[in-house]
Amino acid sequence: MVAYRALLETCPADRIVMGGVSAGGNLAAAMTLRARDEGLPFPSAAILLMPEVDLTESGDSFQTNLGIDTVLIRSLMPANQLYAAGHDLSDPYLSPLFGDFSKGFPSTFLATGTRDLFLSNTVRMHRILRGAEITADLNVFEATPHGGFMVPTAEAEELRAEVNRFIQIQCPGVDVS
Repeated sequence: MVAYRALLETCPADRIVMGGVSAGGNLAAAMTLRARDEGLPFPSAAILLMPEVDLTESGDSFQTNLGIDTVLIRSLMPANQLYAAGHDLSDPYLSPLFGDFSKGFPSTFLATGTRDLFLSNTVRMHRILRGAEITADLNVFEATPHGGFMVPTAEAEELRAEVNRFIQIQCPGVDVS
């Protein structure tokens, strides 16, 4: 929040894109909800790649992709509980999936893979955003595990192109070069 407030002093919100991968996707979504709740302007868009937006691990891919995801090979519940420090894991500032999106949220690009432990996080977040009539673009890549976009592959290049396309359409004032 401190960094976002400082950035807003020198850059208009419509030129800011908030994003993150995995836990960074959680932080980007949670920070955007908190900024909204504190009366700050939204960034022009959110980019959430394989986001950990549900620390309760209530989505079915936490079971169905356990042992299939080659990166996240076990439940993260011990780390989630440590991070939450006794707070309710469904608190929207910890698990943005449980936020009230009827109050608004920026246009959002989401990506995941069919073997990602966080597949359910991403799909459910997309459905919630669409249900709140927020522009949301969901991209699911075949056979991609968690973090599968972090290595140079054809899929990673395709994802980069899709993110750039989304930003060009949703955020005309933002330079993606």
